[in-house]
Amino acid sequence: MEKNSIKHWSLVAALFFGWQSSAQAHAFLDHAEPKVGSTLTNSPAEIKIWFTQELEPVFSTLEVRDAQGREVDKKDAHLDAKDKSLFLVSLPQLPAGTYTVIWHAVSVDTHRTQGRFKFTVK
Repeated sequence: MEKNSIKHWSLVAALFFGWQSSAQAHAFLDHAEPKVGSTLTNSPAEIKIWFTQELEPVFSTLEVRDAQGREVDKKDAHLDAKDKSLFLVSLPQLPAGTYTVIWHAVSVDTHRTQGRFKFTVK
């Protein structure tokens, strides 16, 4: 094989695999406030979750449940006005206990992910 032919096929392969990885991208949890598994001395005013991609707000959900499974957030989950990868929900003053944050995310490329994590208020 000629040198230019090898370069050509190397470029084609790189572009193909690069396209494949970006086409397969999903919105995964990047980080959260409060932090996953954290113990807090005060009730947080809201839950903030940053994802690795921008979300479709109509198809994404975020809720907080107490140890008995009751939803305790203010049911106002929304994307940040400036950062479409930041999903938020407001909370009332929470009593001491362990809470579960449950999210379902649909990224702008329509891939779905979901997850949950806990935090504790002392």
